[in-house]
Amino acid sequence: MAEPISTSGEPARIGSSNHRAGRYAPSPSGALHIGNLRTALLAWAFARAEGRPFVVRVEDIDDYKTRDFGLQQLEDLAALGLDWDGEVVWSSYRHAHYQQAIDQLTSAGLTYPCYCSRKDILEAPRAPHDPPGTYPGTCANLTEDERAERQATRDRPPAIRVRTNRAQVEVTDRLHPPQVQVLDDVVIQRFDGTPAYNLTVVVDDHLDGVGQVVRGDDLLPVTGRQIWLARHLGIPVPEYAHVPLVLNQAGQRLAKRDGAVTLADRLALGETVGDVIAAMATSLHHSPTRTAQAFLDAFNPTLLPRTPWVFA
Repeated sequence: MAEPISTSGEPARIGSSNHRAGRYAPSPSGALHIGNLRTALLAWAFARAEGRPFVVRVEDIDDYKTRDFGLQQLEDLAALGLDWDGEVVWSSYRHAHYQQAIDQLTSAGLTYPCYCSRKDILEAPRAPHDPPGTYPGTCANLTEDERAERQATRDRPPAIRVRTNRAQVEVTDRLHPPQVQVLDDVVIQRFDGTPAYNLTVVVDDHLDGVGQVVRGDDLLPVTGRQIWLARHLGIPVPEYAHVPLVLNQAGQRLAKRDGAVTLADRLALGETVGDVIAAMATSLHHSPTRTAQAFLDAFNPTLLPRTPWVFA
């Protein structure tokens, strides 16, 4: 059984010395849908199959008023038969740790204030091979006078970026070929003072002793940023396995608006938890086992698909 839910922001203390744990870290922005639950099942199975501790962390940095969603998510994970080690961690209690990381990067001369809005970035000239939204370094080398001028014309404080100097980072992944990602200058603190995801996830995984990250493959493109930040903070880089997403009939990422996609929705239609697990197992090219433990007993990562599951 999982440990009681805690509002602690401290690490689970079940592997921080050697960074072995696996983890699942949902954002409490709503009920978990089938895609979220499928990723949770995989993260749990990867960890348990390899004898790793398993951590659950609620990433509520942006969602202070949605604790009820976080609690519901934990109930859904438990209903599937997923267990975890130590207390559940809530990221909103870790601001001191995030600030310490920002201060460390600033002391190393790696940060600068950025006054650009999203519109500014999208409209700025960029290299032909850079995707839209790539930061072109507009504020990277401003003089003190130029910074003061920009601040005077803005009605908000600047964000904080790290200076990556277009670093090239090799990303290795258990389910994808190695790739080299070229970095732009990453935001680590937004203009409202909130620490940004790419920073918080690195710090959180370190505090929780995480050595294995299993998550949706939509996050593969930002993994190089997180590796860069970990290395510059002196934090061990975990092993990654980015798993295929679940899509709706239009080929878009599954969302609650797509109908009966949460566990509660499926149960209301007359399905059982076993039916839901069997459907997820089948989509993962495994036999339609009806419990999480049976899925774990048969789990074979080499069978996993590399393409999304379109959920009907």
